[in-house]
Amino acid sequence: MGIVRTDDARKLAYEADLDLVEVAPTAKPPVAKIMDYGKYKYELAQKAREARKNQQQTVVKEQKFRPKIDDHDYETKKSNVIRFLEKGSKVKVTIMFRGREQSRPELGFRLLERLAEDVKEYGNVEARPKQDGRNMTMVLGPTRKGKK
Repeated sequence: MGIVRTDDARKLAYEADLDLVEVAPTAKPPVAKIMDYGKYKYELAQKAREARKNQQQTVVKEQKFRPKIDDHDYETKKSNVIRFLEKGSKVKVTIMFRGREQSRPELGFRLLERLAEDVKEYGNVEARPKQDGRNMTMVLGPTRKGKK
């Protein structure tokens, strides 16, 4: 309609049994449309819901280790980590220290480095190993495969 006075626009909207909605308040002059506001809000909610549905949910799985883990147990837990990464989940790897094991954090660090090396084709390290209290944690994220 072009530039119309606010009172005239309000009157036109009332006659058409619609609402006068300000679309761009920062523009000079402010832009307003005559529309059904309830329908407009519903369409915005539909678009937001559709965008949320298309978003990928990131799941963080956790796998716990001990510093003096046996080779067979290590292989089993490593296969769990690989399975989680293949499904697209992030994996938080935790090494729990007990008693005197806390005085040897390098054992845990070496174990995490070994695991990161073993699963590098399935995932990459997103958070480097770090000690927090009795635990040492590292986060692995799945590698994204290029679209062919």
